[in-house]
Amino acid sequence: MAAREPVPSSWPRVALLALGACVLWSTAFVGVKYGLGFARPLSFAGMRFVLSGVLLLPLVRGQRQALAELRRGLRTVLLVTLFQSVLLYASFFVGMTLVSGALGAIVVGSSPLVAAVVAHFAMDNDEMTLPKAAAIAGGMIGVCIISLSRQPWTAAGLRELLGVVLLVLGAVFSAVGNVLVARDRRRIHPVVLSAAQFLLGGAVLTAVSLPIEGPPRLALPWAFWGTLFYLALLSAVAFSIWFSLLAMPGVKVSELNLWKFVIPVFGALFSWLLLPGEKPEPLTVLGMLCVACSVLAYGLTVARRGSAEVVASPPPAAG
Repeated sequence: MAAREPVPSSWPRVALLALGACVLWSTAFVGVKYGLGFARPLSFAGMRFVLSGVLLLPLVRGQRQALAELRRGLRTVLLVTLFQSVLLYASFFVGMTLVSGALGAIVVGSSPLVAAVVAHFAMDNDEMTLPKAAAIAGGMIGVCIISLSRQPWTAAGLRELLGVVLLVLGAVFSAVGNVLVARDRRRIHPVVLSAAQFLLGGAVLTAVSLPIEGPPRLALPWAFWGTLFYLALLSAVAFSIWFSLLAMPGVKVSELNLWKFVIPVFGALFSWLLLPGEKPEPLTVLGMLCVACSVLAYGLTVARRGSAEVVASPPPAAG
């Protein structure tokens, strides 16, 4: 008897869940920017991701099987932790101390385009087509517009430009981590890998922060601790939604990832609305539109080709 084709999931339900996860991820920029007003970047990142890993642990099913997967893929776990937790989030949290929340959301929103460039050079089967190249070029133009709008020839502008460079560097580290996962033949369940890299990466960031930043400050207002818990919780909730979507019959990974183009848009909007002193500027909005449209165009190109190259992990700030 022939195997039954999987019944496609309801599109409105998939769209609502995907949009909800991406909107959740987009709020992280406001939370990170607020929290950095109280805590140092490396210790803040360490605390957030240790807590995120703890919150993901209840989602790990079959502890024995999970431990076996981690043992078999220990090298991958360590490399992914290095690139996608330690280096990525160190770059991101330090970079966010130098830029506004909206600017951070827009620059980080270009990370799928950076990942496409890294994948092209690192993966044998990743072809760089003309539509892909055009989308990447459009996104890079958007980042350049944003960078020039910050007047990098001034001291304040140079500071923001350094922040932009760190955020883009974080996207490169994230892309390298994605390539390592894609190359690994011993597949590790995404929830298991995420929990492991959050716990281990958060512990390393905390340890590194001690000689650089000194002991973490614990006498902080309740608003900070609430923000920290929210950031950790949104990671667990958004990841849960995303992984449940990936498990739904008929849902294509490449098409699902199209929703990520809304993250820089909502991230910037939330920052302008909720963070004091932040407001939209014409060139920044133009750069945001270039980045968002380029990410959407790239996603459509991938979806048309039926590729599954898109990774389930979110952009750096949202992890």
